[in-house]
Amino acid sequence: MSDSPVLYIVAGAAPPVLGIAALLTEVRDRGWDPCLTLTPAAAGWLEDSLDALAAAAGRHPRTRDRRPGEDRPFPPPNALLACPLTFNTLNKWALGISDNVALGTLAEALGARIPTVAVPWLKDTLAAHPAYSRSVEILRDGDVSIHVGPGGRPLNGYDPVDWAAIADRLPLAHP
Repeated sequence: MSDSPVLYIVAGAAPPVLGIAALLTEVRDRGWDPCLTLTPAAAGWLEDSLDALAAAAGRHPRTRDRRPGEDRPFPPPNALLACPLTFNTLNKWALGISDNVALGTLAEALGARIPTVAVPWLKDTLAAHPAYSRSVEILRDGDVSIHVGPGGRPLNGYDPVDWAAIADRLPLAHP
């Protein structure tokens, strides 16, 4: 454990999650102490990489809710990054649905007004669904900073992952 500010990262099952170790390195290099939480689908995609992610983050990723009596595995956050954020997770978060550890983390951060950056990563056809724009509006009303791509559209599976640009959206770890 370090004296660095704590950054919670909640990652969903979109293509960039396969390279999430690079994000962990990027934010660590910027002075953050990253704590990774994966949605159930993302945990399934990365089940063979969990030890490598633990090494990159400095602690094991969360993939499930705590059992009664278990200690909290992470220190309290100074900021949160939801990336990549799928259509499903974004809409559930906006509606206050907390049916897994990742959504519970997002819901609590929003309620606690933790500085949060969200990076939706979904198909253009899903971004055209009316639920997407409503959910983005709800999250923005909760002071979530939404990072989108060119023309205001969400990033999608065909976009290159620029972890540095995503990390640039975070508050400074050590102002």
